[in-house]
Amino acid sequence: MSGAATATGLQSVRERLAPLLERIAASAPLHERADSRPHAETRELAAAGFGALRLPVAAGGAGLTVAEFFEVLVDLAAADPNQPQLWRNHIAFVEDRLAGGTERDRLWLQRIADGAVIGGAWSETGTTSILGETRLDRVDGRSVLNGTKYYSTGSIYADWVGVLALADDGELRIALVDARSEGIELVDDWNGFGQRSTGSGTTRLHDVAVDDEAVLDFTDRFVSQEAVYQLVLVAALAGIARAVRDDAVEAVIARRRSYPHGLAERPRDDAQVQQVIGRLAAHAAVAEASVARGAAAIDAVLRAIAAGEDQQASARLAAVAVYEAQVAVTDAALQGSTLLFDALGSSGVDRSNALDRHPRNARTLTSHNPRIYKERVLGDFYLNDGDPLSIYTPAKAPAGASAPAEVAAQEGQA
Repeated sequence: MSGAATATGLQSVRERLAPLLERIAASAPLHERADSRPHAETRELAAAGFGALRLPVAAGGAGLTVAEFFEVLVDLAAADPNQPQLWRNHIAFVEDRLAGGTERDRLWLQRIADGAVIGGAWSETGTTSILGETRLDRVDGRSVLNGTKYYSTGSIYADWVGVLALADDGELRIALVDARSEGIELVDDWNGFGQRSTGSGTTRLHDVAVDDEAVLDFTDRFVSQEAVYQLVLVAALAGIARAVRDDAVEAVIARRRSYPHGLAERPRDDAQVQQVIGRLAAHAAVAEASVARGAAAIDAVLRAIAAGEDQQASARLAAVAVYEAQVAVTDAALQGSTLLFDALGSSGVDRSNALDRHPRNARTLTSHNPRIYKERVLGDFYLNDGDPLSIYTPAKAPAGASAPAEVAAQEGQA
């Protein structure tokens, strides 16, 4: 492993990453104000073995469970919520390869153990699907990619970019492309008002050569891959909720002046201000507990697979747990990220504090996969025993057609 994910166990991993997360937390507001990108911090995470934490120890990882990994992911999100999202495609790719167990999967896991970062380029514009014109064709005995992708989250930081494309046999494929390949252009043109550093821009592909060993069937995925994708965004929101609590506590302790209507000379002694901090703490607690519950449900899917039990049943329960987390944590992050200003004076809106990044980032994250759709799915599940996985059933895409609805939902960008 490049770096040193040699320390195993959750506590050891957290202790080892703590100094790096402190540096990331310090640099995040600076990147926010300068509209710069955390390239150095992302490479440091890769070198420290962050991308391999879920790999078995024998394969060069730290052997964390899904629940343990998501605890670390919330730690990272509290430092900078852009980071979990820019690692999102990488995280899902790792779960797919761990579930696969083929020689090709082991090859990619070894690259990840050596420090490789995987980005993604799935979405296209103009339809309810995210697949449009991008093609993977055989030309003169080799596979080549042509097309344009949007919302290519994390790809400007990646070593490899997973591109969703329609092959000439009418099947969907994921083609892994070296980010330095001739004919690939990664453009940092994401124009959202939040999550500015996620690298969710445009990828242009012109006759990009793809090795045969780097072409994967789209259906070759972990049964709860979509739940993993969604829970990464939920973890980012939980990190915001924690950061809001911590930033509010620090700012209130530092305040020296109160208002004429205040109940105490020092804001930290004012019962009204204490109430705001208490509510922010509760929001953070709900958020982290919801992420933990969702991650534990995904671990249950893995145990069912290992035991040869019905993985679809456990996968449905995992989807429900993650969707419930999405709704609860969305509320916690959106409410908390604006409520914190009730505990602050006018200095709280000083641009140098960059506290406005919290509501902007929270609103942006919650817009990727609007909660209203998950609320309906949950209602149908409880009222009618509806299947939360129904739209994620893999389907063959006929030549010239758009991808299944599941693809748009998994990428979570619109």
